[in-house]
Amino acid sequence: MPCPCGLLTRREEPGLSPVPLKSISVTLSICEFVAGVSATLNYENKENVPLEAFFVFPMDEDSAVYSFEALVDGKKIVAELQDKMKAHASYEEAISQGHQAFLLEENKDSRDIFSCNVGNLPPGSKAALTLKYVQELALEADGALRYVLPAILNPRYQLSKGSEDSCLKTKIPVVPLEDLPYTLSVVAAISSQHGIERIQSNCPLSPLQYLGDKTSAQISLADGHKFDRDVELLIYYSEVHTPSVAVEMGEPTAKPDCLMGHPSAMVSFYPDIPEAQPPMTCREFVFLMDCSGSMQCPMNNQDKSQQRIEAAKETLILLLKSLPIGCYFNIYRFGSTFEAFFQNSVQYTQHTMEEALKRVTLMQADLGGTEILEPLKSIYNGPSIPGYPLQLFVFTDGEVDNTFSVTKEVKSNALKHRCFSFGIGEGASTSLIKGIARAAAGTAEFITGKERMQPKVLRALKRSLQPVVEDISVRWELPPGLSATMLSPEQTVIFRGQRLIIYAQLTGMMPPAEATGEVCLRYTLQSKNFENKVTFSLQPKFDANLTIHRLAAKSFLQTKDMGYGETPANDKKDVLKVSLECGVISSHTAFIAINKDLEKPVQGPLAQRDIPRPMLLCSFAAFCSPAVGLDRGRVLNRGPRSKAMSPKAASPLKIRACSSTMRTSVESHCIVSEDNNLVQLISLQKADGSWDLNEGLAKILGMSVEDILAALPAKGEDSSGWATVLAVIWIHDNYKDLKCEWELLERKAVTWIHIHAGSIRHVLIEAATALLKSSVDPAVFSL
Repeated sequence: MPCPCGLLTRREEPGLSPVPLKSISVTLSICEFVAGVSATLNYENKENVPLEAFFVFPMDEDSAVYSFEALVDGKKIVAELQDKMKAHASYEEAISQGHQAFLLEENKDSRDIFSCNVGNLPPGSKAALTLKYVQELALEADGALRYVLPAILNPRYQLSKGSEDSCLKTKIPVVPLEDLPYTLSVVAAISSQHGIERIQSNCPLSPLQYLGDKTSAQISLADGHKFDRDVELLIYYSEVHTPSVAVEMGEPTAKPDCLMGHPSAMVSFYPDIPEAQPPMTCREFVFLMDCSGSMQCPMNNQDKSQQRIEAAKETLILLLKSLPIGCYFNIYRFGSTFEAFFQNSVQYTQHTMEEALKRVTLMQADLGGTEILEPLKSIYNGPSIPGYPLQLFVFTDGEVDNTFSVTKEVKSNALKHRCFSFGIGEGASTSLIKGIARAAAGTAEFITGKERMQPKVLRALKRSLQPVVEDISVRWELPPGLSATMLSPEQTVIFRGQRLIIYAQLTGMMPPAEATGEVCLRYTLQSKNFENKVTFSLQPKFDANLTIHRLAAKSFLQTKDMGYGETPANDKKDVLKVSLECGVISSHTAFIAINKDLEKPVQGPLAQRDIPRPMLLCSFAAFCSPAVGLDRGRVLNRGPRSKAMSPKAASPLKIRACSSTMRTSVESHCIVSEDNNLVQLISLQKADGSWDLNEGLAKILGMSVEDILAALPAKGEDSSGWATVLAVIWIHDNYKDLKCEWELLERKAVTWIHIHAGSIRHVLIEAATALLKSSVDPAVFSL
């Protein structure tokens, strides 16, 4: 059940009023593809007793938090970044002596949850807590840069042996959205030298104000945001794919051997990787699907929104139809327990595809909690298939409390596979989703609001089928006496259409202002050599926030910091050094601020308070039968850890439709809505890419089987070729705007047509075009 950030308590004292979180105000500055954020949370103690409290809040995993300060009754207290153990000791000592103290740290189980202890807040005091961070913005397939301000914090599912001191175990009151006592305000300034085309948001905004020649803009969040969704901005620049290099001055007072003491460079590449045919070597595909109780929640808070599990099932059907002939595949479903469709991965044939589709149809969100570690271990311990590299697709709403352990497991098996991860619904853990994709050289996607899951998943499938880019290297051409040291991890995988950001430290004598440097990205694709070059000015720019240095430090920390209890000793030493030198928080450091200037120490026992969270649409789960096995922070009865689904489990067809417009089609082994002809058409396609001429296809085409057969131009020919040509033309005519979803299965169909209807292909295409009264270009049937 999601909740926003808020002030929580450690002990309950009945009969006392809660300490209200008055407001949250965010100031956002976006320049090109980097965001700088300042977030202030305003609290007030209206009671006559002193307080100790703490609050938790979500944050994107890529955020580099570098500043924390408190303004208490007009006095500013700036926090210092310290070793976490030392910071905790300092906090406890300050509290025991009656001083005010504030402690900010990452949650020990996840990078995308922060907690802040507020100690000794006197009666009548007001506290404004401000943290600052910077982050890179994700690039979407349509060229949009996406900024997300997390407002939804899902409680992490607790393992049976989970941590007992997790801040998310605290029970928080739940109230209707309209009764929340605090507000959110967001003001954003956006700038780009290339010009801003448009800005979109999933939340109501104030009127957009452009400044200059549309190179900058100002917007703000409309009043009344109720924490029922994350705040998302999509920013479209005129030239988003322009490579660039930015050089930033170092900090003059920093030590010479410190990362902050030298200029840093941020290189943004958009590799011009040509489209190439996939190699003959095929793949093994394993789809790991979250079937925990929380997957019953709707995709968004709109009326009649599809359940997450139903959207996931439709996506699995599309994936199964899009797989290439000859590959191997398997599907795992997991919750408190897990089970595999097949004992080991099986070859993709018509028979195995149909068997898998039947079982996808039966999938429900009925496996209790979210325990992903054990099924991952089972997948990695399974037999590998020589010549078929493993591509792992993970689907989850991302609510686990052992994120670092999961990421470590994926990273330790990185040489065996690539991992493509998908966060479903509001509040999915960015730490989990991004962490496992980064660990195994894949990509991460988030599906929120009204977004369709299918385009993002199919894009990842296309990437997994791409020929491997090899021999990746970065070469710097700099004036004599100047050198570049890479701060980012070495690249091992580059995907077509993906942005690549590299950080480097420049050391030595900086040349005159007019001097330039060059950085070159080189790689090999199918035995051909390619390179992308960028020339840049070596005159470093001044930035008081040292944005590039902070982002470079964050990039380094993400590769070394595996969590408070998971980081190897040697890496922990490097993590502490870079974190403390650059002022960027890690799992091993914390911000501590102590106010020793009170007129007198705070006296008396400290009271504790809770701030309520909102009751969202997902709260319907509270009224479901316990037999459904909802994810409520408890572990349900645990069966065998790994087992193939038994024939008994797959026999009766029992599907809970997500609305009255949904029905189950036994014949096509999938869930389709009455008005979704595309899903129905896809469900009828065979594994080899062809369609049979039957009543199902005829109904979609709006004709009878007899009329379609009568129009067959080559009498006596196999009707499957005729049906497949008609299906391809129909899908182009009716769902051109969804091409990204059916492109792979359409290519499979065209390949089948070339093989099985080669001699009469042109005749069939001409006749089908006339029968359907289509204007589709016959070139779509070219290979």
